[in-house]
This record gives sequence, C-alpha cells and structure tokens, in this order.
Amino acid sequence: MRAVLVLYFKYFLLWDDDLATSIYHVFVAFCYLTPILGAIVADSWLGKFKTIIYLSIVYAIGQVTMAISAIHDITDYNKDGTPDNMTFHVVLSMVGLFLIALGTGGIKPCVAAFGGDQFGNHQEKQRRTFFSVFYLCINGGSLLSTIITPILRAQDCGIYSKQKCYSLAFGVPAALMLVALVVFIIGSGMYYKAEPQGNIMGSVCKCIGFAIKNRYKHRSKQYPKRQHWMDWSEEKYEKLLIAQIKMVLKVLFLYIPLPMFWTLFDQKGSRWTLQATNMDGNFGLLVIQPDQMQTVNPILILTLVPIMDSLIYPLIKKCGLNFTPLKRMTVGMVMAAIAFVCAAVVQLQIDITYPTFPSASESQLKLINMGSTPVTYLLPGNGPLVLPAAQASQNFFTFKEDIISVKIVGPEVTKSIPLVKGKRQKLLIPANINDNWLLIDALNSKPQQGNNAIRFINGMNTTLNVSTAGADFGLIEPFYFSNYSQIKYGKAIFTLQSGSQSCEYSRDFGFGSSYTFFIPSTLVIGQNCQGAITESEDIEPNSAHMALQIPQYFFITVGEVMFSVTGLEFSYSQAPSNMKAVLQAGWLLTVAVGNFIVLIVAELAKLPKQWAEYVLFASLLIAVCFIFSIMAHFYTYIDPTEIEAQFMKKVDEDDDDDKSLKKAEIEMVRKDSNKSDKDEDDPGKRTKM
Repeated sequence: MRAVLVLYFKYFLLWDDDLATSIYHVFVAFCYLTPILGAIVADSWLGKFKTIIYLSIVYAIGQVTMAISAIHDITDYNKDGTPDNMTFHVVLSMVGLFLIALGTGGIKPCVAAFGGDQFGNHQEKQRRTFFSVFYLCINGGSLLSTIITPILRAQDCGIYSKQKCYSLAFGVPAALMLVALVVFIIGSGMYYKAEPQGNIMGSVCKCIGFAIKNRYKHRSKQYPKRQHWMDWSEEKYEKLLIAQIKMVLKVLFLYIPLPMFWTLFDQKGSRWTLQATNMDGNFGLLVIQPDQMQTVNPILILTLVPIMDSLIYPLIKKCGLNFTPLKRMTVGMVMAAIAFVCAAVVQLQIDITYPTFPSASESQLKLINMGSTPVTYLLPGNGPLVLPAAQASQNFFTFKEDIISVKIVGPEVTKSIPLVKGKRQKLLIPANINDNWLLIDALNSKPQQGNNAIRFINGMNTTLNVSTAGADFGLIEPFYFSNYSQIKYGKAIFTLQSGSQSCEYSRDFGFGSSYTFFIPSTLVIGQNCQGAITESEDIEPNSAHMALQIPQYFFITVGEVMFSVTGLEFSYSQAPSNMKAVLQAGWLLTVAVGNFIVLIVAELAKLPKQWAEYVLFASLLIAVCFIFSIMAHFYTYIDPTEIEAQFMKKVDEDDDDDKSLKKAEIEMVRKDSNKSDKDEDDPGKRTKM
C-alpha cells in the first residue's frame, strides 16, 4: 500500500509534495511506534498468536476503510470526476491509516519473535536461516505488491467518470490480508505457542523507575557505589530480572544512533518516488510507473540475501576477518549514505532538464502567429524577429516589466500587453493584425504523474471538435483555444471533426511534456491532417531516465541487507528469553524515530534544492555512523541463555542452602525440646513455687 500512498496524497487528496511527504512519514512513524503496544498486549495478556490474529483483523478493516476513502464517486455530486466533499475522503483515509498503523504495529514485534519461538536453543543455525527466509518472504511480497499495486492504481475506474483507481490498489491488499489471516489460523495446531509471561514491559519500566528513584534517594557520598545503576533496584526486585534488564538496556543504548539509517531508507517511498515522476520510464519493451521503480529494492533483496549468506560472509570469514554483526550494520549505514549521494547526483541531472519558469518578479511570453504569412515583430530588449506562418516563437521571452509593447513591422501595429508576474502566457496574433489579440495562460509547472498536457488552437473559420481516447477537448470555436487535457505516455490519435467531415492526427508522447497544437486556416478537413498541424513544445518531456535511480537503489538495498537483516538477528540473539518482543519493539521504535527525523530535518533545513537535502541527509548519516562504530567497538557480545542459566543455578543453590538451614534449625529445636523435657524430670532443676 505504501508504494502508491504518497501519490494518493498528491493526486487524489491534492496535497503538495511537502505535505504528502510529511503525512507519509508520520504514518510510517506511527506504524513503528505501535509495536510497543503490541509487545505489551502479547507478553502480558493475549500471547503472540492471538495478538497477531486480533490485530490483523484491525489491519484489514483499516485497509478496507482506505479503499472506500479512495472512491471518488461517493461525493462526486456533479459527476465531473472530482470529489466535491474532500473533507470526507481526508477524514476516512486518516481513520483507515490509523487502524492500519495500529494493526501493523501491533503484529510487527510478534511475527518475527513468534517465528523465532519455533526453534529451540540447540537450533541456532536454523533460527538464523529462518530470519533470512523471513526477510526474503517479506520482500517477495513487497516485490509482487510494488509491481501489481501501481498497475491497479493506473487503471481507470468509476461509475460516472473514470479516474485513477486507488480504491482498487487499496482494496486488493485488503482482500489478500484476509486470505493470509485465514491461512495463518489454519496452521494453528502446528505452532509452538509460548504462554504470556505477565506484563514484562510494565515490570521492566517499574524496575527501572525504582532503580532511578532509589539511586536518587541515596545520592549522598556516604552510600557506597554499586557496580551498575540498575543494582539499586535489588532491594525490591529479583536479581534475574535485573540481569535481564541490563542485557536489554545494553542493546537499547546501542540503538540510539540507528534511527538515522531509517531516516534515509524510508525516503525511497516518498522523495525517491516523487523524484521518479520527473523521469523517463520507457525501458523499451517495458514502461515503468514512478511507484513501480521501488520494485528494484525487493528484487535486489531476493538476490542479495542468499548471495550475502552463502558467499560474501563465508568468503570474508575465510579471509580471517571478524565481520561481526555490528560491523556489518556499520557498513550498511555507509552504503545508505552513498545511496543518497547517488540520489543527489540524479537530482542534479533532473534539474538540468527542467525548463526555467518565471520567478515571482518575472513573467514569460510566447507568441503564436495565427496567420498564413510570416510577421516581423519587435519586443523590448530584442531586435527584429521573424515569426513564420502558423508557428510559435521557439522559446518563452522573460520580462520584468508589468506592461510591454509588441510591435509588428509592415504594416506597423503596436500593442500594449499586460503581463502577470510569476506566470507564463501566450499571445495569439490573428491573421488580421488589426483584430483583437488574445492573451492566454500557459502551464507554470511540469504536468503531474508523468502525463502530457495538450491543448489545441483553432485557426479555422469553423468550429472543430477534437477528441482522443481518454480525453475530449470538446468544441473549439474559430480563432480560439481548448483547455489542457492530460495524455498518457505513448501514441495518441486525435480525431478532428467538422460537421460530417473528419481527419486524424497522431503523435508519440513521452513523460511530463506540454504541447500546443495549432490548426491552421489552410487545413482541409477530410484530407490528411498529419502534415498540416503545427506544434509548439512548451515543456520538454522528461529526459532523465529512471535507470539512473538503479545505483541508489542498489546501494540502499546492500545497506538494508547488512543493516536490517543483521539487526533483526542481533536483536533476537542478544535478548533475554522473556523479552524478545520487548527488544523487537525497541528495534522497530528506531524506525519510528527515523521517520520523525525526516520531518524535523526537512522542516528546519528548508533547502531550496532537493539535491542539497539529499547531501545533507547523507552527511548526517556518515556522522552518526562514526559514533555508532565507536559504540560498537566497545560492545561485548553476550549469551542471554547462559547468563540466565547461571542466575537460575544460583537461585537453586540458594534454595538448597535455605532448605539445609531450615532443616538444621528444626534439628536444633528438636534437641532443645528434648533437653527441656529432661530438665523437667530432674527434681533439682524444678522451680520452687
């Protein structure tokens, strides 16, 4: 669903890039905050199995709600294809996203831990293989969804008018989620289901709180220091629990720098997708949608995980290098930083292809000669220029003045033309230059979703109807123009009709261009239109190819394999037996914090150029990576099972000592009792009354 979410915000709810990106990352952050709730529910109440089932139902309901929110016909009262009550759709989509965040966050810490529970302590190798396969399965689903969901989105659907089918893109995953839930329930009898061990999260928080409170009470120098600050809770809590919390805190401390990785990683679903909308997705036999470019990530994951596990890591080991999990994670962070440097380079290439639009203090003008003879004209700051018949000037002219004089030479005519600051406009010069000149608006930005914005100008004396598949320009009056219509990539065939006569004009389009087609007065309807119609390219099609994004996806995926897969395994291996879900929730919490960092950095930096923002994020990650490498150097790996066994053994020995002591006390009592009986029988030792 996330594959199309940012486009849903931008093109259905009509939010700008910054708001769409912000809400996207807020949603992702909540998806990774709610795992704490899921861990508490699983560990203290329902257990992992039931938690997965119940919250999956909430998940599916949220997905259905999202599908309903994307049906434009619900509030399209005037049947023009645009919802008339956008508040309804916004509220419904926010409710849907909240339920999805609650559902997905609730099951996230349980699924991996529930899978890990199926293996005994003697099956470390199998458990390690499971986490790799588990990650492969996630990315297998991701691969299918990032291919299929954008295809579903690209379909046209609706009762009264056809629009992009976001409802289908959200509805199919909802149905599949229900199917997955049924399959999971069917396997119930095959699973090992660990019983809930009480509110371990609550116990951990209370124990930490008591340790802090007790340490504060005894902060005076007269009290001897203890080996660890958690030891201040020994007066109230068991040593085993304290030891387990120490293990968890040790790993959580190591997690502090990790959110920065996720800050970069999750932008592939927001900034990188928006970047792809300004690129050329034609791969020859295949045309890629902007949101389908994310398929590169799961494809590479499915390729790289087995290669890393079976080839790269064993090869490094044979070279005698101790490539520990924390070292892998460090290298993964460096790879993510390199990916963003690549993204910045790609953005620079895209920026070069952008047209120069007028600033707030400028205006731009293009002239179109609607006559059948060339005209010579003069503009402020420009010498005499010749405008051929039925043609437009090649480029837009930029002016700082509010009003300019346009002079036609022979016969001489001068017109004062008022311009609008910050806008592009076109001046239609009629065949009879003494008639009214028409000033019309042009596009001030690239067309959305990689579409092509097309308009026709009718230079004939008769009314024309222009239509094509998926767009209808309607009736165009003589010497007038149509509104812009959005045309998809590929070949478009336009039908021009006047009365019973018609002819066709065809044109191949790329991505993100804008053209004005001029129908000259000399055109004869019914004959060949192809060579008679002239075109004016107002905005060039996207020329930066989407293939340029492949290097950045490669590096971010290598980083993900080394960072995320290793991190999941590391978190599980370093967690005490009763706190697996707690540490998984802590791991997922780093993802939430990372998404909030996107909002904070982007809001504070407010960089005018997107490439500069990419470089900023890469620099921040490198700095954080340096800190993490120092922390990792001083980290000592532990075996939680062994430590817990030592404490359990000590407890058993203490119990045995207590039993022996109690037995000795009982024997002493018995001896004293026997002695007292003898004293009572001795007449010399009786008390005289």
